Amino acid sequence: MFRVGRPSQRDLAAVAENAEGREVTYDHVGATLTGRMPEGYRHDRYEIELPARPDAFGRGVAGIRTWAPHLGAGLTVAPGHPPELGATVALGAPLGPITAVAVCRIVALVDEPDRCGFAYGTLPGHPEQGEEAFLIERRASEAVFKIVVFSRPAELLARLGGPVTRRIQQATTRRYLDSLVAFVAASN
Repeated sequence: MFRVGRPSQRDLAAVAENAEGREVTYDHVGATLTGRMPEGYRHDRYEIELPARPDAFGRGVAGIRTWAPHLGAGLTVAPGHPPELGATVALGAPLGPITAVAVCRIVALVDEPDRCGFAYGTLPGHPEQGEEAFLIERRASEAVFKIVVFSRPAELLARLGGPVTRRIQQATTRRYLDSLVAFVAASN
């Protein structure tokens, strides 16, 4: 859904609360984590190496759990507690004079020795339909931040936006990646 102006944290928390009982708007829940992406959606995979430091994996995990990629990309997250399985969150993404409000459900958590993160899926009212996973992986002596997505436009405005909507989605994902790198680099 789109709103004129900037909704407050409180407004977004109310949107999330109102969406609590709704079901995700797609099948194939958890597909971003299995490697078997469903047909009929755009499939995107992004990854970036985190700064080389002994605690990069742990700092990356801390960033994921505090929504650092989203906050650093300029989004508002409500409620702002760490991702919990089944929790509903509303994300406010400013786009000039309007804000895209995206309502999601945390559909999977990953908490393994060398892999950590979560996936959320779209709920009714989200401009897109699909799922997005945010993962930190430890590979030998490096830590990598991965984002895996399958999506397609759901709302009329998102469909009409075509290439513009796609560029906004890709730019936001780039900001997610850069924001977590900056978070890990700045950590003490």
